[in-house]
Amino acid sequence: MERHLRARLSAGTRPGLTKPILFTTDGLGTIPPLSLYVHVPWCVRKCPYCDFNSHPRRGDIPEAAYVDRLLCDLEQDRTALSISRPLISVFIGGGTPSLFSGDTIGRLVRGVGELIELPADAEITLETNPGTADAERFAAYRDAGVNRLSIGAQSLSGKHLQLIGRIHGPEEVHAAVELARRAGFRNLNLDLMYGLPEQSLAEARRDLEEALSLAPTHVSYYQLTLEPNTDFHRAPPTLPDADLIADMHLQGAQILASKGFEQYEVSAHAQAGHRCRHNLNYWKFGDYLGIGAGAHGKLTDPARHRIERRWKRRHPATYLLPPQRCRLVSGTRLLSDEDLVLEFAMNALRLVEGFDLRLFERRTGLPFDRIAGRIAKICSAGLLLREANRVMPTELGRRFLDDLVACFAQD
Repeated sequence: MERHLRARLSAGTRPGLTKPILFTTDGLGTIPPLSLYVHVPWCVRKCPYCDFNSHPRRGDIPEAAYVDRLLCDLEQDRTALSISRPLISVFIGGGTPSLFSGDTIGRLVRGVGELIELPADAEITLETNPGTADAERFAAYRDAGVNRLSIGAQSLSGKHLQLIGRIHGPEEVHAAVELARRAGFRNLNLDLMYGLPEQSLAEARRDLEEALSLAPTHVSYYQLTLEPNTDFHRAPPTLPDADLIADMHLQGAQILASKGFEQYEVSAHAQAGHRCRHNLNYWKFGDYLGIGAGAHGKLTDPARHRIERRWKRRHPATYLLPPQRCRLVSGTRLLSDEDLVLEFAMNALRLVEGFDLRLFERRTGLPFDRIAGRIAKICSAGLLLREANRVMPTELGRRFLDDLVACFAQD
């Protein structure tokens, strides 16, 4: 599914802030924009490469009860965190949110809008699996206010879809896109992976070219990785070697650029005007609420000079317990100065354009002097480039992003 942060950051315990943070006002604003992530944890079948909090559907999904809990979750966060900002985006991810009916998604979106201001131009994305696409549901999602669909194609090759355990075939990807367009969706993301088991360079090219023939406005093009606690990690398939995967990445970037897609993040390519606003808010270290089983959130509190993370009960059965038996918030922690430096780097350096030094100060509340020495050292190593007030990863830095980010974990 489309690569947004979800619950990938550590939930470990670290010290709180070591000194008050700045949060001064200028043209970039005092408080970051606010987004909402909604997690739907059910899917038809767990994919062998998936490390997200998803659970195979067994019997009927308790849609109404789950939306009740989601709205209760949001109300508790809104009250506890004194939320008064409007939302710039909502992302309904999973799992497979398209297992939910149009009426359920409509009730969810309406409920969100009743609790927190949801402007008419807010971006509202819903992830869908081609194997669960349905014309009536797509039309109902559009009527509910969803204005962006993210379709988890992953491949257009029947062989490779089977090798990675997907429940759909290439024809269902084509059908899902057609149904989405008939329902009125004009903002469509396609997820596509490369580096698949037994995949050749020519097969990766055909996969991408067929995906582009469907005329998406955004493509998330990312490498298959073997994540811990997945079936593929326990029993690894035969993957292309590192050199071939690098060739696939380069080939993909060239093809996408030739078709008018701008690469603005490591795995994100967009037609003009179709960058994902929700993900951009993550990558620019904005604030977000997370509701649903296992969802994470991050919120800036300028009055108390701190930034807090909070995460919710992970298992759907626990999350659905009555409020008197289960507190929805599973844990919280304040981010230390070093947390802020590392997490800002993990996000902002995914962007091709990097970040403005003032954005670092406004989002973290720390002076740029805190990282100036590290920036200079990394620039000398050829992984970063500094131009006036902007710092951006070089081509080498983007290729070795993990190594680049790791430099920010050291003084």
